[in-house]
Amino acid sequence: MRYAVLGTGEVGRTLGGRLVELGHEVTLGSRVKDNPVALEWATAAAERSRAGTFAEAAASAEVVVNAVGGRVALDALRAAGAENLDGKILVDVSNPLAFDDGQPRLDPVESDSVGERIQHAFPHARVVKTLNTVNCQVMVDPGRVPGAHHLFVCGDDAGAKDQVVGLLREFGWPAERVLDLGGIQASRATEMYLPLWLTLMRQFGTADFNIEVRRAD
Repeated sequence: MRYAVLGTGEVGRTLGGRLVELGHEVTLGSRVKDNPVALEWATAAAERSRAGTFAEAAASAEVVVNAVGGRVALDALRAAGAENLDGKILVDVSNPLAFDDGQPRLDPVESDSVGERIQHAFPHARVVKTLNTVNCQVMVDPGRVPGAHHLFVCGDDAGAKDQVVGLLREFGWPAERVLDLGGIQASRATEMYLPLWLTLMRQFGTADFNIEVRRAD
């Protein structure tokens, strides 16, 4: 598969690197063509890795992964171009996080979400929200956390979710550990988990953790 990973931060580089290891072609997208971080990553990753602008990455891809921060996601995707997103699966792993006065803040929150805003702004893209409830290292290597912990997906396109579950399986997430929360509106719930995740990370002193959901028979 040909993937575009938008964002040159740790999340984007980690996801892109793992996709390359799995045999996929990956273009790491950034705002400018000569982004030094993207160029260094493409040089180090493998022959199936490239660097380019958001638009160049999205145009050549079959699947687009939004790995920029939630608060700048719409700007990045507009730069990628609606025509380069139409009909494609768009995996959103972002959270709308900022730190004001040292405290984590979410915007949007409660009555809206980044996942929904992306779907509204790009109605012909097939948006699937997932992976935003774990650290990027756990995203691509769930075995870092022992036990049967869980991941979530949501989106309005059932076929797109099925394909994304297949990608998650490549990362090492068994299908039974991926819980489908329904439509893209469920992004609100997974994004609002982030403050609890940050609190747990501070308490544990590590990002190598996740949650397991149990229910009565």
